[in-house]
Amino acid sequence: MPRKPKMPVEDGKTVQYTTLKVRLYPNEAQAELFENTFGCCRYIWNHMLADQQRFYLETDKHFIPTPAKYKNEAPFLKEVDNQALIQEHNKLSQAFRVFFKDPKTFGAPKFKKKKTDKDSFTACNHVFESGPTIYITRDGIRMTKAGIIRAKFSRRPRNGWKLKRVTVEKTKTGKYFAYILYEYIVKEPEAVVPVPETTVGLKYSMGHFYVADSGELADPPHWLKASQEKLAKLQKRLSRMEPGSKNYQEAVQKYRELHEHIANQRRDFIHKESSRIANGWDAVCVRGDSMRDVSKKKILPGNALEAGFGMFRECLRYKLARQGKALIVVDRTALTTRTCSNCGFVRNDKPHRKGTWACPKCGTVHDREVNAAKNIKAQGLAQYSSMQEREAA
Repeated sequence: MPRKPKMPVEDGKTVQYTTLKVRLYPNEAQAELFENTFGCCRYIWNHMLADQQRFYLETDKHFIPTPAKYKNEAPFLKEVDNQALIQEHNKLSQAFRVFFKDPKTFGAPKFKKKKTDKDSFTACNHVFESGPTIYITRDGIRMTKAGIIRAKFSRRPRNGWKLKRVTVEKTKTGKYFAYILYEYIVKEPEAVVPVPETTVGLKYSMGHFYVADSGELADPPHWLKASQEKLAKLQKRLSRMEPGSKNYQEAVQKYRELHEHIANQRRDFIHKESSRIANGWDAVCVRGDSMRDVSKKKILPGNALEAGFGMFRECLRYKLARQGKALIVVDRTALTTRTCSNCGFVRNDKPHRKGTWACPKCGTVHDREVNAAKNIKAQGLAQYSSMQEREAA
């Protein structure tokens, strides 16, 4: 049966995507189907990757077999949604594409393991004359072979949104979630030209998450720190328990639930803070620090990767872009902490990571992080202006 044609995009409009996260409550049969699908996706991925490696060694050419090749030797693959298997092939192909494009940044695809890799699968929605293969109801979501799965929606799609695909995921705590991707057409935002008065410079701070050029601090909420302290106590309890005992298993479950709770708290803080900044400013300047490199510096307390500043930058990027605003990323090698934001004098040594320092040339006393944020803002605006001049030429 032929599919319905795609709706064309009019001039002055653009396609946008939004993902809704939904909690799923599958019954026993649906949960068993999900578990089988997770296993089949791992099976397909590992066999396709093994065959690709063998084919490359024998012929020196890249080729990935399709899932159809394995269904005769593994009949259980026919029991799950075929779309989930096709998406594994697409994901593996995409993994090789980015690896061949930039091997230094993206590593080669690896085999999946049941204990360490995330349990998830993706199914695309296809709209036929008879109707879509995936759709939502008042209190659930209908998927191929699973039927209608009971779900709890925190928000609903707006009129005109098209459901593109659904990713089902099982967390370490045993909860099921669905990530529903929607596509819709919006008016293309007009580009906003940043000016100093409506631009903010942000400096990553291990102690305050970030420091703005105005001196504003963004300390994470107190409840996040309380949860982290509770996690440290639970880790001490676990270290004293006998692995494999009933009390140990119960403590491990509490440990996983608390980790999930902290991740949700951090994600909530990042989304709310990035939305506040994206709505309140016309442009944001940040430095392109690698959080992995920052975390390796032993002089800094805490864990830069756990802070979530990298995720914060990505949230800022797409939230600003949806309003025609710019996220300006300054080179991470820029001497923002050593440079006086008042006269431009550059120190030979790094100032202490806490406190203030006085410029020997103009005498201005600087807070180390606020001064860096001011320099990030100034360099970001200069970088944006030079880029605009090059485009105009």
